[in-house]
Amino acid sequence: MRYSHLDGEATWIKVDVMKNPLQGARPSYVFSSLAILAFSACPLRTSAQAPDAAWAAFQQSHFPGKQLEAAPFIRLTAPARASSGDQVPFAFSIDHPMTAQRYIKSVTLFVDANPVPLTAVFHFHPQSGKAEISTRIRFESESPVHVVAESNDGRLYVNAITVKASGGCGGTSLGDNAAAMAAAGKMKIALDGPFKRGDVNKARLLIKHPMYTGLQRDLSTNGYRPAWFINKIDITYNGKPVMTADTFIGISEDPSIQFGFVADGPGALQVVIRDNAGATFRQSLNVEG
Repeated sequence: MRYSHLDGEATWIKVDVMKNPLQGARPSYVFSSLAILAFSACPLRTSAQAPDAAWAAFQQSHFPGKQLEAAPFIRLTAPARASSGDQVPFAFSIDHPMTAQRYIKSVTLFVDANPVPLTAVFHFHPQSGKAEISTRIRFESESPVHVVAESNDGRLYVNAITVKASGGCGGTSLGDNAAAMAAAGKMKIALDGPFKRGDVNKARLLIKHPMYTGLQRDLSTNGYRPAWFINKIDITYNGKPVMTADTFIGISEDPSIQFGFVADGPGALQVVIRDNAGATFRQSLNVEG
């Protein structure tokens, strides 16, 4: 099984804090293949649309009536430029308490210029240890990426970064569709380093799945491959929630997700994923303290 990684070109950039954050709306996670097909019938978003206007519109639809506070403690990592928009490494790490009384409960990720800007929503718990994720995402064209974090007291924080990349959502899908269907749902999960009792452990989840966007042409039929993507990831440790993700077509093929969790002793790290075709897949890792 092969999981490819994109080496970012040249420079990596640090984030400048957003100025003058606008008001906006709580995310709506309802998403279907019909929505994808509707996007495929329309032209892709172009740079003619002013980025600030696009972001203002997203805030109005996803965070209505809410004030987003500029947050330098949301640390974002991405290449300034990537050779391809198919698999662009992206990570966020939030310097915020993760206690039962005060924690980050969700992080919403937008790639503004993508045909479907909502890329993922990650839900955290105190047992997550820290609100941070490392993954790979798609870019159809150069775009700002906005990351919005919500704390358990309802406050919303935002930071952004811009990446130059293209061609990640549309174009031609060259893979063998039958092979992709047969392999879909296979997973590998492993700890990154030795187990740390009572501290934050990091784990890496690799999922085999084509994550078809509904905007990619199939060379054999010259038609569009239907949207087929993972839309839910649930991770628990000894039955307690660690992290849940609502994912969309902006997550790259063969998703790779690094996440954290706190464990007081040995146990089972369990992963359940679902895709928009109704399939469910499971994997677990026995963690020895």
